[in-house]
Amino acid sequence: MVKHEVIFALINTGFSQVAMEAAKESGARGGTIMHARGTGDKSLEKKYNIVITPDKEVLMILVESRIRDKVLASIYKAVGLGTPGQGIAFSLPVEDVVGLKFSSEDESEEDTENKK
Repeated sequence: MVKHEVIFALINTGFSQVAMEAAKESGARGGTIMHARGTGDKSLEKKYNIVITPDKEVLMILVESRIRDKVLASIYKAVGLGTPGQGIAFSLPVEDVVGLKFSSEDESEEDTENKK
C-alpha cells in the first residue's frame, strides 16, 4: 500500500501562493515551486475558451495518500481551468520517503527503527 503521493499542480505564473494556501487548508504542509515553460495546441484555446500562456509554475506537494483527494480538489477549486490560474493537477504514488515526518505513526516507526 502506498502511504504517500506527490501532487503536481501546473498553473499560470503568479498563482502558486493561492494554490499552496488551498492545499494547506486541506492538510498539506508545504511544497516546492518550480518555474516552467509550457506549450499547447492553439486550437484548444478556442475549443475550451482558455488562453495558453507559456510561463508556468509547477507546485510539487508531498502528501499522505489519505488526504490526496481533498488536496487535489482544493487546488482545482482555487486555481483550476475555470479560474485565472488555469491550472491542472495530478498525483503520482511515492514508494519511499526519508527525511520527513508526516504523523505520530511515522515518528513511532522511526523511533523503533533507531532503537534496533
